Amino acid sequence: MQNPVSNPYSSHNQSLQLDMDSQRTSILHKVVSFAPDPLPARLYDRQTTEPISFYLSSLEELLAWKSTSDDAFNVSTEPLAKRQPPLNSRRPRTLVCHDMKGGYLEDRFIQGTEVYDPYVFYHWRYIDIFVYFSHHAVTIPPVVWTNAAHRNGVLMLGTFITEWTEGRKICESFLSGEAEAYRAVADQLAEIAHFYAFDGWLVNIENSLSVSAAWNLPHFLQYLTAQVHKLVPGGQVVWYDSVVRSGELKWQNELNENNKVYFDACDGFFTNYNWKEEHLLRTRELADDRRIDVYVGVDVFGRGDVVSGGFDTNKSLRMIREQGLSVAIFAPGWVYEHLGPKDFLNNEDKFWARLSELLPMHSIGSLPFCTSFNLGMGKRSFDKGQESRTEPWYNLSAQDIQPIYTNQKMPHGGWLRTRLCCLVVPRVGTDSVLSVSLPVCLVFGGITRLFSFQVPAPPRVFLLLIYKQASQAVTISPQFTTRRWSSACPPSPESPSPAEPTRHHPSPLLTPPPHVAQFLGGCGQHGKHGWQSRCYEVELQNCFLNELSITVSRGQPGQGEMSFACRLGKIWVLDAVALRSPASTAVVSPALPIEVAHVHWHPASAGWLSLSLNLQWTYPSSKAICFRVHYRSWACASGTVAPLLFIGEAHAPLYRVTELRVPEAHSESSCRLEFLVEPVSEDGLQETAETSLERDRGDMPDNSQHPAGLFTWSYLLVT
Repeated sequence: MQNPVSNPYSSHNQSLQLDMDSQRTSILHKVVSFAPDPLPARLYDRQTTEPISFYLSSLEELLAWKSTSDDAFNVSTEPLAKRQPPLNSRRPRTLVCHDMKGGYLEDRFIQGTEVYDPYVFYHWRYIDIFVYFSHHAVTIPPVVWTNAAHRNGVLMLGTFITEWTEGRKICESFLSGEAEAYRAVADQLAEIAHFYAFDGWLVNIENSLSVSAAWNLPHFLQYLTAQVHKLVPGGQVVWYDSVVRSGELKWQNELNENNKVYFDACDGFFTNYNWKEEHLLRTRELADDRRIDVYVGVDVFGRGDVVSGGFDTNKSLRMIREQGLSVAIFAPGWVYEHLGPKDFLNNEDKFWARLSELLPMHSIGSLPFCTSFNLGMGKRSFDKGQESRTEPWYNLSAQDIQPIYTNQKMPHGGWLRTRLCCLVVPRVGTDSVLSVSLPVCLVFGGITRLFSFQVPAPPRVFLLLIYKQASQAVTISPQFTTRRWSSACPPSPESPSPAEPTRHHPSPLLTPPPHVAQFLGGCGQHGKHGWQSRCYEVELQNCFLNELSITVSRGQPGQGEMSFACRLGKIWVLDAVALRSPASTAVVSPALPIEVAHVHWHPASAGWLSLSLNLQWTYPSSKAICFRVHYRSWACASGTVAPLLFIGEAHAPLYRVTELRVPEAHSESSCRLEFLVEPVSEDGLQETAETSLERDRGDMPDNSQHPAGLFTWSYLLVT
C-alpha cells in the first residue's frame, strides 16, 4: 500500500511538504518490493508494459466486456471539432476505410513509439467519416486515430465483423433467437463506442445466415443504430453490402430491393466495389433523397472487376460524383503498402491531389486556431530549440490540423508548392517551435492557401506567424479573405463584386496589448537558426472568415525565375475580444494530487533499479490539449538535486513511465523522486517545467496558470 506520510528528513523538507500539500501535490513513502503486479494483458504490451489499444476477438469477449480504470488510456480526450459544413448537410460525403496489414501495428502504442517512416494519414479536410477496419470481431479504433480524426472534425467508426464459417456460428448465437440476445450485443457495442469516445460502427456480416437470423438482422441493426444515437451524439451506423435479406451471402455492388431493408435500418450503406455505371444509376434512383447516405465503395488496390484503382482512382470517383452519391475509399494505404515508405509523403500528396477536385473540403469552424504542422511523426526531437533525442517518433495523437497542400503553376510563370518536412517534435514552447517543420514554398510569387475557415469573424483578429526563409529577396505576408453576411462588410477595391471574397492584409503588431502579451510575446524577434516571429492584427465587421493565405512576392521583379524556400513553423489565429474575457484570463485551479498504480521494480545493474508505474492526475479537459511529463531524482545520501528531465507527452490525464533508471536505495539512505506534469493549453501555451517546479516548491509566487501537479516519492530498499 502507498500512504501519505510525514517527510522524515529535515525541518526544511517538512515545510516543503506543507507547501506542497497546500498546492495539492503528493508525497508518498514506499518500500521497494520486487513482488509482481500483474497488468491486464489486453491493455499493456507484454514486452514493454506500454499501454496499447486493443480489439475483441469473439462474441464472448464482447458480452463480457466491462470498463476498468486501466481502460482510461484508450479513451479519446479530443472532442469532435466544429467543422463546416456539418455532416448532415446535403452535399455528397467522403468515407475512408483504413485497412492496413490487419491493423493494430505501431499505431497500437498509445504513448507513441520509435519507428522509421510509419504510415500517417493527414488529408483530413477531404474526409467526413473514417473507419478503422480489421478482421477481428470487434475493432475498437486505436485512440491515437480517434484523437487525430476528432481534432480535424472527422467522425471515427469501429468495425463489427463476422466472416465465413466461424462468423455464421457467431451470428446464429445472437440473431436466431429472442430479441434479448441481439439487444445485448447492440447494447455492448453502443456502450463501447460511448466509453471510448468514438462515433459508431461499420457493420460487416460476411457469412450466410439462417432464415431466423436473417429475419432478426434488420431489427438488430435498427436497435443498434438507436442505441448509438442515444449514447453518442451525432453517432453513425453504416452497413456493408454483403448479406441479402434472404440470408444469402451475395454482394450486390449496388443498393437494390435485396438489401434495402438494411439501408432503411441504419444511417448509411457501403456498397461492394465491383460496380459499373448501371449499378450507380439504379442506386441513385432507389436511394432517392437519401442518396448521400450511400457510400459507393472504391478499392484503391483495384482488386476484382473494378473501374479503376491506384493513381487512377479519380476515374471511379468521378463516375460516383456524377450521380450525386457519396464515396467510400477503401485501403488508401495502398500508397504506402504498394509503393513503399520511400518518398511516401510525395506519393501521398500526389494520390490525394488527383482526387481533390472531387472531394469537397470542410473548413475550420471555431477560434482560437493554433497549429505547429505536426504530422504525428518525426525523425528527431527538439526541446526549447535544442535537439533532445535523435530517435524517430510516431504518435498520431500529437498530429496538428494540417494545411492545404498545393502544387500549382502561377499565372506569370513559375510554380508554388507546399509540402511537409517532418523533423521534430512541436508543442514544446515558442523556442522549440522555431525549430519545427513545415512547408516549403517554391518559385517566383503568388498566393498559396493554407487554411479554410467558416467562422463568424470577430471584430479584431490577432495572428502570429513563425517562419524561416532562405532568401531575403522574397517577401512573405499573411492574407485573410472574408465573405459578407451584410452590407456592413463592404468589398475592397481588389474585390469589388459582392459575390467575391474580400481580401484583408493584416497590419504588423509590434507591441501586443498587455492582456495578449503571453500569447504574442516576442513579436518581431529573431530566434535561433534564422527563425523569426511576426504578429499581425486586422479589424473586421459582419463577415465570415473564409481563408488564411500566404502571399509571396519578389523584392525586384522582372529578373527571371528564382527558386526559394520558406518554412512555416507555427500559426495562431486569435479572437482579440475573447482574450479579454474573464474565462480566458482566469487562473486554472490547482489539480488533484497525482496518483500512482501498477508499480514495477526490477534490479537494473549494480547500484541501480528499473522502475515502471502509472501516473494519473485530474485537470480540466478544456484547459489542456496535452501534458508534458518530467522527473528528477535526488541523490540518496547527499540530497543533491539532479536536473529535471523530460520523459514524454501524454494526451490524457495519465501516463505510464516505463523502465526508468533510478539509484538503488537502502534503509540507511532512502532516495527521492519528483514527477512533474505540466499542461499545454489549447492555444499552445505552457510554462517552462523549471518555472512550474520553482513555484510549486514555494520559491516563486503563483501568478499564472498552475501546473497539473508535482508528485514527490521517497523510497528505500529493505534487505
